Amino acid sequence: MDVVTILDIDLLERIRGRAAGYDRDNIFFTEDLDELRHAGYLAPQSLAEGVRNQRLLARYAPATALGINMHHVVVGVARVLHDRGDSSLDWILEDAGRGELFAFGVSEAGNDEVLFDSRTAATPAENGSFSFTGRKIFTSLSPAWTRLGIFGRDDSDPANPSLVHGYLTRDTNGHRPVGDWNPLGMRATQSYSTELEGAVVPAERIARILPVGPSPDPYIFGIFSNFLLLIGAVYAGIGDRALELGVKAAGRRTSLKNGGRPYSDDPDIRWQLADAAIALDSLAPQLKSLAADVDSLADHGPAWFRLLAGAKTRAVDVSRDVVETAIRVTGGSSYDAGTELSRLYRDVLAGLFHPSDPESAHSTVATNLLGPATKQG
Repeated sequence: MDVVTILDIDLLERIRGRAAGYDRDNIFFTEDLDELRHAGYLAPQSLAEGVRNQRLLARYAPATALGINMHHVVVGVARVLHDRGDSSLDWILEDAGRGELFAFGVSEAGNDEVLFDSRTAATPAENGSFSFTGRKIFTSLSPAWTRLGIFGRDDSDPANPSLVHGYLTRDTNGHRPVGDWNPLGMRATQSYSTELEGAVVPAERIARILPVGPSPDPYIFGIFSNFLLLIGAVYAGIGDRALELGVKAAGRRTSLKNGGRPYSDDPDIRWQLADAAIALDSLAPQLKSLAADVDSLADHGPAWFRLLAGAKTRAVDVSRDVVETAIRVTGGSSYDAGTELSRLYRDVLAGLFHPSDPESAHSTVATNLLGPATKQG
């Protein structure tokens, strides 16, 4: 799928033109979604295409890109399985091709095990179905999803608890958005919490039943690989735009101290922008090569999760630094809450909270390098 035919410049400029209003009014990106759906952007993509496209989209509207990311993560999981000879989730690819919108209801307050355990109850029901009761937080696309990926813990056999992954449809009873969505940044995602109150997922939409704890199942690999690389691409896109704004500001501002010459002639400013560009340029090879490796079924063995977590962490850290550099170069005008750089600064901070967070990422890398830490006692 070619980025030029999907995300053409006119579409991207219209999306950018709405971003500030969505942020200011704290509303969902309805018009963006309508245009992206009409353009065919919800259809399945390879991960390499998704990383490229999402980085570009985030350059124009970070919150829109982050929200759409969750759809492409789910669809990407189905694609990972299909490419490895597992057709059990091909219906997700078919639904996405018809314009259905997928979201993830995975995160839970107080659950730092993320996908390896759950505080949501998954109770066996009739004919292989399960009912889910619990609260999911940060459910991006809350106003618009038509399919919601969820998971919970089945303790019906206490000696062998399991984690059940399935997909709700919007017309299913037993789910509702709760709470307020008034975050610092990424406001247009409208990522409300979702209360599950006995919501039933039929057997044909149960994706996996796995043991509690880490799992080598390709479904889990599909989630981690798509989520971490697509998230990294979004934050890299924020860095791209911040650098662009910083360069424009350096050419626009003039220095009284230096006889009215532009800041772009100042060696300190030039060094700062060059340093930001060097760091930002390092992201593309890592994100692109890992996405291509997923698509081509490359085998990195136990190093996969180290590589994926590291790529996401580096993308967020570099992009945050680039935004701060652009703010310094631009000067006090960027501190106005209505400026694009101010919004980018608020948006880029959200990257700290997506799995894998810095603590989890470093733990993953350390375990790969050194083995599991010795338990005390």
